[in-house]
Amino acid sequence: MRLLFVPFSWDNNITAQTGSLIVGIDEAGRGPLAGPVVAAAVVLDLDTVIDGINDSKKVPAKKREELYERIVSEARFWAVGEASVEEIDRVNILRATFLAMQRAFDKCAFDGPLALIDGNQRLPSITTARQRTVVGGDGQSASIAAASIVAKVTRDRIMRGYHERYPHYAFLSNKGYGTEDHRRRIVEYGLTEIHRRTFCEKFVTQTVLAL
Repeated sequence: MRLLFVPFSWDNNITAQTGSLIVGIDEAGRGPLAGPVVAAAVVLDLDTVIDGINDSKKVPAKKREELYERIVSEARFWAVGEASVEEIDRVNILRATFLAMQRAFDKCAFDGPLALIDGNQRLPSITTARQRTVVGGDGQSASIAAASIVAKVTRDRIMRGYHERYPHYAFLSNKGYGTEDHRRRIVEYGLTEIHRRTFCEKFVTQTVLAL
């Protein structure tokens, strides 16, 4: 009998312990200076191992795209949610991340699943009994890792679209993150409608003074 890839074994153990269907939840894009924060919720078929699933940050971009296609075609359920730049600026990034996660979770096609959430922050809108936080979850749980890949690929595609609209900011390569090149482009060209003002205002002042 084939041994299950370790993250799938971890998820199967949780399912056996709780008797609940599990949905992995993770986000992408908490740190960038531009673009939305995106979350994904994924219910895997734990009897069907998808080799290579891991924390999206540890998977090369080409492989992430391949895994994304397998996940969305073979998972029992998947969904994404996002919070806009305006929401990030209005309520702060943590609350905006909760909004994105909740929007993904709310689309779940199953009743009463147990949410496995990457990190140590519980979703305020889900009862404690229906969720479990897992620090480093995208390196332990196949469901959370799958969600991290779906969220990351989805957000990267969004940022590639923004690159077509705002080519001067090199979103194709920086995906909105605060690289030195991106920061200097902001100073040169100013902020766009997709830049997070609360992330950029202080930094822009500091960069201008440093030039």
